[in-house]
Amino acid sequence: MTTRILGIETSCDETAVAVFEAGEPGRIVAERIASQIPTHARFGGIVPEVASREHLAVLPDLTNAVLADAGLSWTGLSGIAVTAGPGLMGALLVGTAFARAMGAAAGLPVIPVHHMEGHLLAPGITGQLPPFPFISLLVSGGHTLLVRVDGIGRYAVVGQTIDDAAGECFDKSARLLGLPYPGGPEIARLATGGDARRFSLPRPMLRHDNLDFSFSGLKTAVMLAAQSCEGEADVRWKQDLAAAVEAAIVDVLVTKSVRACEQQGVDHLVVAGGVAANARLRAQLAAEAGRIAVHLPDPRYCTDNGAMIAYAGYRRADAVPESWDARARWPLDAL
Repeated sequence: MTTRILGIETSCDETAVAVFEAGEPGRIVAERIASQIPTHARFGGIVPEVASREHLAVLPDLTNAVLADAGLSWTGLSGIAVTAGPGLMGALLVGTAFARAMGAAAGLPVIPVHHMEGHLLAPGITGQLPPFPFISLLVSGGHTLLVRVDGIGRYAVVGQTIDDAAGECFDKSARLLGLPYPGGPEIARLATGGDARRFSLPRPMLRHDNLDFSFSGLKTAVMLAAQSCEGEADVRWKQDLAAAVEAAIVDVLVTKSVRACEQQGVDHLVVAGGVAANARLRAQLAAEAGRIAVHLPDPRYCTDNGAMIAYAGYRRADAVPESWDARARWPLDAL
């Protein structure tokens, strides 16, 4: 029987379902995402209770639609993979409870997946996962960390943010510029054509020899720069400041990632998570990585999606723990 894994992602504000079919190469048979961005945009950020209710409302129908798209019934599956953490606890419980109920009804194993491991392995969806070992930059709204990957489940965090994540800095900077949520894509759009040299923003911890990140100081600098321009008739300053924010964040991410590969003696870098879709980050990595081979998921698999959970579940199918539960906090190196 062909191995097919249904993946369910409900860790934050995207309800996503996909079916991964193993093969040479494997493929995503069907996938759908129900975005909650319009729901949360009016609040300027994610409201956890609202997110949980949205997942509960759409997950059953979304799953049935994906199975119909794939031409499958529950009996055509080999297992169900579900995000068990980290994330919003209420949202995780919706996904894990649904997966367990359907697993029990259909007689299928349920595979708990670490959300960040899903991002880390996402290039494998399209057969682009490099050989071990490699360094992974995991960069999103809630996480910014550098991980040495020596195999599936063999992860060592070598650097991480000591305060705000890069995606969080994008979101907060966007809010200061009057841009809607989510901030990363909005900053990138506004930055097009902007002059990043107009504002001298800090590159926190860039000159430190370690691999950790800090973005709270950059956020404060953006606030002060925005306040200094309030009342100007020419609103081009917003375009220039957006370009400066993007340039500062990308400079730090690229420099630290290349440094991690050099310090660890590794020739391959995987960049994953929502911020990995940023065009400037992709271009600058290509220009500055040197001998290091950079591996990036397809942009649609950078943000939260069911495909990465289905694929990670496939890679984890032979090591399902006997006892597990949803976990809002779950260190990656604890796997």
